Parts: sequence; structure tokens; C-alpha cells
Amino acid sequence: MSTQPTIEDDIEDGIEAAAKTVGSVWPIHSFVTANPLSGFEDVPFGEAVTQAADLLGGRGYPSRETFRAALDDGRIDRETLEAELADRGYEADPEALLDRLDGAVDSEPPNDESAAGGDGSAAADAEAERVDRVLTKWLSAFLDEGHAKWSMPNRDEGFYAAFRGVAAHDSEVPDGVAESLPETPIEAIEEVLEPYPESQWVPIFEEQLAALPGWTGFVKQRVDDEGPWQSTHPITLADYLAVRLALLDGFDADIEPSVGPGTADPDPADEIAEAFLSAWESSYRAAVVDRVADESRELAEGDDSGRPDAQLVFCIDTRSEVIRRHIEAEGAYETHGYAGFFGVPMEYRGYDAAIPVDACPPIVDAQHRISEVPTDGETRERHDRWSGIREAAGEVVKALKTNPASAFGFVENAGSGYGLALAARTLVPKRVRDLFGAADDAVPDGHEFCEPIVQHQHTHADGLPVGLTREEKVEYAATAFELMGWTEFGRLVVFTGHASETANNPYDSSLDCGACAGSPGGPNARVLAEICADPDVKAALRERGFDLPDDTVFLAGEHNTTTDEIELYGDVPESHADDLERLRADLAAARDNATAERVGGDPSESVDEAERRAGDWAETRPEWGLAGNAGFVVGPRGLTSDLDLDGRAFLHSYDWSTDPDGDALEAILAGPMVVTQWINAQYYFSTVDNAVYGSGSKTTQNPVGNVGVYQGNGGDLMTGLPLQSLMAADDEPYHQPLRLSTVVHAPVERVTDALADHEEVTRLLDNDWLSLTVVDPTQDHRAFEYERDLAWRPLSEPSAAEPEQPEQPTAPEPTPATADD
Repeated sequence: MSTQPTIEDDIEDGIEAAAKTVGSVWPIHSFVTANPLSGFEDVPFGEAVTQAADLLGGRGYPSRETFRAALDDGRIDRETLEAELADRGYEADPEALLDRLDGAVDSEPPNDESAAGGDGSAAADAEAERVDRVLTKWLSAFLDEGHAKWSMPNRDEGFYAAFRGVAAHDSEVPDGVAESLPETPIEAIEEVLEPYPESQWVPIFEEQLAALPGWTGFVKQRVDDEGPWQSTHPITLADYLAVRLALLDGFDADIEPSVGPGTADPDPADEIAEAFLSAWESSYRAAVVDRVADESRELAEGDDSGRPDAQLVFCIDTRSEVIRRHIEAEGAYETHGYAGFFGVPMEYRGYDAAIPVDACPPIVDAQHRISEVPTDGETRERHDRWSGIREAAGEVVKALKTNPASAFGFVENAGSGYGLALAARTLVPKRVRDLFGAADDAVPDGHEFCEPIVQHQHTHADGLPVGLTREEKVEYAATAFELMGWTEFGRLVVFTGHASETANNPYDSSLDCGACAGSPGGPNARVLAEICADPDVKAALRERGFDLPDDTVFLAGEHNTTTDEIELYGDVPESHADDLERLRADLAAARDNATAERVGGDPSESVDEAERRAGDWAETRPEWGLAGNAGFVVGPRGLTSDLDLDGRAFLHSYDWSTDPDGDALEAILAGPMVVTQWINAQYYFSTVDNAVYGSGSKTTQNPVGNVGVYQGNGGDLMTGLPLQSLMAADDEPYHQPLRLSTVVHAPVERVTDALADHEEVTRLLDNDWLSLTVVDPTQDHRAFEYERDLAWRPLSEPSAAEPEQPEQPTAPEPTPATADD
């Protein structure tokens, strides 16, 4: 028997629908780059930025001056731009059209004062500001993750119940609110909504969630993640809305929604901005596609390079592109790109970790729990002894510094020694880094005395299996080799994760591995190396057709993206000792040249400069991270090994000839391509409107609750990247805000088939959130650009020797292509 939905059901459904317009925000200690407009991805990009501007107040396109600089520098091809403008009915001179972009489009990045006052709130009236002040105070107290000395009472009962307990004692809460709060949050929401028709409920929820998008995005992510903090101190968006609406009602604020998303008129200047943006992207993409097509022809002529001495697998991260080029220049080395969690969706718990952390992309659920277990008792004892002393000393200093009663006494008693230490960290940061590094060397790292236990043990109480079965290990290893198209193996195979090194940086996790949910990638590399080194796994892989030589040894490593040092983990048999020694020497040489490219200067001095940046606690920009990212190339390394892509392209290894069913390609398009689009969108929006979608200047940021940062002394959580991660100067973007251009080397029909089963991916393409171009090696290496509805536009005519295949859909009248059954 069916039952009629209740008012409670309608409210919950309305909250769920409204929440789609708020992007998830991850805690600062495991910062995940994500599209802040992910809730609008089901509509075209232009429509999405218009709706978001109406709801959140954010700008959707680069500034007039950014476009002008790109045009003057030749980054926007003038013929391409004129064609884009003509398609939209504009024939005027491009410079004159730029002048039509209004002041809002031309606004410069916020300075420290403007950023400190901006919280992205849609509510500007005094009552709403008072509500924000009360609400953010209690949100920060409730959502604190171990930073606050005095936490909010009754957190285990949930946010709404905890607020009911403290409301009567808060002088900023209007009279009568505490006494009138119902038992449940849904009842509180229902009471406030009573005067409003049901048609206005979702718009009301959208506007109130958008009033503090940082906090609500964090709540949304915390609910979805269901981690230990959420389990212990639960909060829901209904809790948040109940408290907010009750406070608004208590202050007699009007909550009737204004113009809702989808009803706002687009800015006429946006059409011009869209033409400039599309032309800029097309100019960048054309250069990459032309070079990849040329390399595809070269590749077709054959490769007689022979067996490599070593193969190093890096994350597809744009920073890997630079070091990979320099490693390959040092000897007979192959480098490959693979998503940095190395295909193992897991939670990982290090030896000293209090809780496990996610070590896989946010779009993937962890399937295993892997822990480090000591295997060397003597080294473990040395680690415990020294790390215990260091931790105890650190806790004493932290307690003294943060306790108001002892803070002044701490500085007075520490005297000149403390002052000298501060001065040293400021004036000679590299020497201090070297000193601390030497001290850290006395404390063995976990990988020196622990091994990740990958063998299946049991199922944890929370339902997550501990370890992996033999069949799962074989599948993860085989999947890695299949996705990268491996048919040959070197004497050494190194899975190389990556992590950043930085001092005094709240956003340090944003520089770690995004595919590992903002964690270092070394543990994932160790797990896959351990899997592949298993004799039973090797035997099973040979049975599945992989020609795995007896002398292939698997290792793990971690690339420090700030200093370009690559540390290798694990031992090799005596037969491979010389191979390993030679590899270490070549990695050191590659490091010299890579740091010289990144930081400038002579290779003999560039490492020192990179290490200074890593150790300087006053350095606002220890490295550029993924700034500059614009492209994603999927294909054999031979397509890009001779190209300098300037650290702007994600690179995923793939060989279409070893993937006849297209399963590997499908996995890449539905997984890594979506993740790179998230990263790209975060950088894009943080650049075009840093006050709304970014986090302002680091110099005015204040960390809160170990979960995020404020600008100034309170308000909303900032949701994106800081200015220093994006701007070379106040008026000069370093990151070029372009949507992602993906280039795939494969038969175009195979790409069509791979997309056909993934509506969410084709929706991103159809709505212009990214572009996709295929270089088809079976059609004279011609390029085809995705139009929409699974149709393609050829970018060149077929040669006389390669007639166009009739079954291939083309523009100007594209016909949809469907996958085979």
C-alpha cells in the first residue's frame, strides 16, 4: 500500500534538492580540489555561471584585463577569436568589444581588506548579518576537529540539540528563540515555513544554504563522508537550516526568496566573454592537438628503443610532467602516468596515525583498510623513543603558547633563545630546514620499519575489509598494467607517489595528491608495489598474458613536488644493486634540471632555492601546485615525450592497441578525466573570482577549528584556493583560467562507445564544462572534436590515401553515434 508523503518528507526532499547548488568543501587538513559549481553541471556552462552569480554573487568569466593580456601576448589567436565573435553576431574590433565588458567583469582580485570582509553571503541586511555572526560562532565551536581548547557542550547529541542547550546562555540570540525551539529540526523548519507556500520552500532553502556556502558546503561533505567526526558529533543540513531559520525568525528577518536560480537574465557582456574564453581555449588546444597528431604519425613508424632499464609510474598530476622529461633525458628510462592512488581504493592508517585517512579520489568509495605494521623491532623502538620525546616537547610548547595564563610567561622564560629561533627561521630558513632534517633523520620513518599489510585479514566492525584477497590483488595489478597499456617490463619498476613540503601553510594538503584525497601518495605506491612483488600475484599475471620477466623488481617511491627529490623505498636483490645505484644518481641529476626549470637559475643552485622555499615559514608560495593546468592527454608516452608541455598537462598513459574492448579507456574517461575536470574548475573559479570562490590572501587568513580558514576574524569558511596559489602579482594571474582540454589518442568510434554508457560524463561535455578532442591513429592521425550528443567534428579533411570512413558522424550536421550492444 502506497502512503502519501508527509510535510516532513517534503521538507527533507526540498533540502536535498536545494543542497545541489552548494559545492562540497573538504576540511583544510585534507583539502580536495573540486568544482565549486558542481551542483550546476547539469546545465550549460554559460547558464550555470549566470545562475551561480544570482545565487552566490560570483563572477563566471575572466576579467577584461586578463583577456586583454592574453590577446596581447598571442595566447589568443586573433583569427580564432574573430570567428568565435562572428558566430555570436559581433563584427567589431576585439579591443573595442573588450571595452563593453562592464566594471563587474573587470574587477581586480580582492586586496586584503576587501577579502577580509567578504564571506560570499547572499544576505546583506543587518538582521541576516547578526544571524551569520551567531551561527558561525556556534558552527565553528561544534565542527571543531581537535583545535579548540573549550568545545561546545553536548556535541554528541547533534548540532541542533547542542544549540538548543546553549541558546539560552547566548546574549546574541534573540529573546524567546531558545524557549520556542521545537524538539526536532524538521519541526523548527516547518514552523518558520508555515506562512510561505510550498513552491517557495526550495528557493528559501537555496538562499539560506548559499548565505554561508563555506560552512554549508563543509557540512554537506561531512555528512556524505560519514567519517569519525561526523559519527561522534553529527550534524545535518536540516540542523543548520533549522537553527538559521529560527534565528532569522527571531530577528524578524524576511526570508521570502528573491529571484531564484534559472530565472535571472544573463549578462549581455557574458556572450562576449564566452567568445574570448572559447577562443583562448581553442588556441591552446590547437597547439597541443597539432603536436600530438604529429607525434602520432612518428609513433606509427615504430619504436626500436628496446627494454628500458627502469620504468617509473607517476601520478597524472601536472607537476609530474616536468620531472618526467628530465628523468627520461638521463638514460634508458620510461615514465608513465597513472592516477596517483594507483588504482587501490583504500583507507590508510600509518604507524603513528590516530585514525585512518581516505587515500582515494572523492568520487570513489574506499573498499579496503590498509595499515602499517612494524616488522623491525629495534628500529621501531628507536622511532618510538625519539618521536615520543619530540611529541612531548611539542605538546608542552603548544600548551604554553596557547594558554592565555602562561603565554606571556612562556615568551619571557624562553628569553633570547626563543627569539633567536624565530629569527633563524625567518632569516636562514634553509639552514633551519637542514637542521630539522638532520633531527628527523634520527627518527626512522614508518616505511623504514613497517610494511603495509595487504593480505586479507578480516572485515572491520564498520564493514570495511582489512587487506585484500589474492583475487583483488591480481585485479588491481592487472588493471594498472592494462590502463597503461604495458606489454614490456624493465628490470626496475617504481610506483612513485607524490607529496609537497611546505612550512606554516594551512593549504599544504592542497599541494599533496588530489587522487589520494589530499594525502601524500607514497603509501598508495607502497601498496601497489607490495601487491606486484607478491610471487602468487606475479604467477597469476603471467597466466593472464602479461610477459612479466623473472628479473623485474617492484619498488615504491615518493616525489617531493616542492624540491623535486624522489625518495625510493624498499630493497632490491644484490643482482639489482647497480641498477638501483645508477637510478638514484640519475634521479639526483634530473632533480637539478627540473628545479632549475621550475625556480630558475643554475642547476647547481636551484635545489638550494627549492629547499629554501620548502623550509621558509614566511614563503606564501612554496610551489605553484597545479596552477597553469589546462590540458589532459591520454595516450602512449611517446606522444608527449619529445614535447615540453610547460607543466600544464595531466598525462595518463594509455595504448589503444592493447585495449580492444575499450574497457581501460572507459575507466579513464569516467574516472581520472572527471577528477581532473574538478581540479581544473577549482583553479578556474578561484582565479576569476577569488573573493567568492577562492580564499583571499594568505596574509589575512586565520585557521579555524582545524577545518578551514576565515578571512579576518570570522564569518564564512573560505572555499577555494588562496591568491598566492594563482597570482604572480595583484593584477597578474599566473594561472590561465581555461576550461580543461582533453586529448585522447584512440579510434574515435572507440571513444564514442566508451562515452555512451556514462551519461554523467557526456553531460559534462555537452554542457561545455570541458572539451574532448580525439587524435585517431586509424584515420590518418586526424583530429576529431566532440560536438554534442556523441557526435564529432573533423578538424581536417582526409588525405587521398585515407578516405573518410562513412560511418563516422561529422559536423556540420552531426548524427549521434551509439555504442554496440
